[in-house]
Amino acid sequence: MQSKELSFDGVTLFTPILRGDDRGVFLEAFTSKSFSQALGRTFPLEQMNISVSRAGTVRGIHFASVPPGQAKYIQCFDGEILDVVVDIRVGSPSFGKWESIVLDSTSRQALYLPEGYGHGFCALSDSATVGYLCSTGYNPDAEHGIHPFDDDLGIKWPNLGQAPTLSPKDDSAPTFAQAQSLGLLPEYSVCQEWVRGN
Repeated sequence: MQSKELSFDGVTLFTPILRGDDRGVFLEAFTSKSFSQALGRTFPLEQMNISVSRAGTVRGIHFASVPPGQAKYIQCFDGEILDVVVDIRVGSPSFGKWESIVLDSTSRQALYLPEGYGHGFCALSDSATVGYLCSTGYNPDAEHGIHPFDDDLGIKWPNLGQAPTLSPKDDSAPTFAQAQSLGLLPEYSVCQEWVRGN
């Protein structure tokens, strides 16, 4: 498995080796060895989530309080998504910036996000099945959101010729500025210290 750090520190794209034959394809979707070699840490799996979304569905932008935060290892098992990472760590050199990458069921790539980043995606195919390995379990008191269409973030979501579908929770999420003024966003130094120690 190959790995490549993207423009944000710790955010890493993993590309598996696809072994195809007349039966189909086999791949190692995640290995502890590849992960620890790439990042110098282990991935403490606590929960796996799977979502199935129809075209035009936008999920996010979601994040968790740090500590402990929630690191994620994300793959698109079926279909195609535009996956978006937002640096919401107050004090980070790239604070408020975002990056997007297409994940699909052809390349089978996976994206790892350390604790402290915001995450969301848009389903590009008629149906998209996404799996998330999570470092911590569900904790509603520590989980937050930012409205994905906040003008200050300026995320360039794809135009699929239809209105995007959002959950009521995501549609009522605060703006980026509101989330910061409410003290919801994690501090860069705290995130760095947590990642180093775990």
